[in-house]
Amino acid sequence: MTDAPISRRLAGERTDYLAGSLPDDAPADPLALFEVWLSEAFARREEHGDLPEPSAVVLSTVSLDAAGTPWPRSRTVLLKGHDREGFVVYTNLGSAKGQEVESAPRAALLLPWYPLQRQVRIEGTVEQVPATEADAYWAQRPRGSQLGAWASHQSREITSREALEAQYAEVEERFDGAPVPRPEFWGGLRVRPERIEFWQGRAHRYHDRILYTPAADGTWKRHRLQP
Repeated sequence: MTDAPISRRLAGERTDYLAGSLPDDAPADPLALFEVWLSEAFARREEHGDLPEPSAVVLSTVSLDAAGTPWPRSRTVLLKGHDREGFVVYTNLGSAKGQEVESAPRAALLLPWYPLQRQVRIEGTVEQVPATEADAYWAQRPRGSQLGAWASHQSREITSREALEAQYAEVEERFDGAPVPRPEFWGGLRVRPERIEFWQGRAHRYHDRILYTPAADGTWKRHRLQP
């Protein structure tokens, strides 16, 4: 008798969550807690190697079709900055996600740190970062990534991989021997948080969840949520 397909075994999958806890006296400032957790995610990569991309973040936006029906869409990008102004990712602004936040400027971010049995959820409004900020980040990107940003008409259909490579070769030739400027269609998106939730896995699916929402005086309200 052969083993059942994975799809039939999913209902029985179980993992014990025993890595930590979120106490009731968690920091009053969610950004301070986020910095601690982010540092621990990078430390996990260095010490164990099982969290290879600590800055990977799932960005979710909403697309509206011709009838006005909302369609949620998610993809993994990289977090490239965070401070009291918000959380920043970079992209082709003409891509699907760029167009979506232009028409519906709200988004959600999810950082899934599975080996630590943690996740952080961030929800808020979206705005473009200033050109000077985008220029500063662009300048530190590898040249190959700069060329790739010029070459790819992100999210648009193309006939083949060969055609895609031809676009890159054309851009490579165009900027041969010269700096690669930041294209106007490429920039940063800042999510200004209105909700930040920290989730820590616990035994028996009785997980810890601490939600932060902004208060009128500029501080944050802390709420413990049931799992």
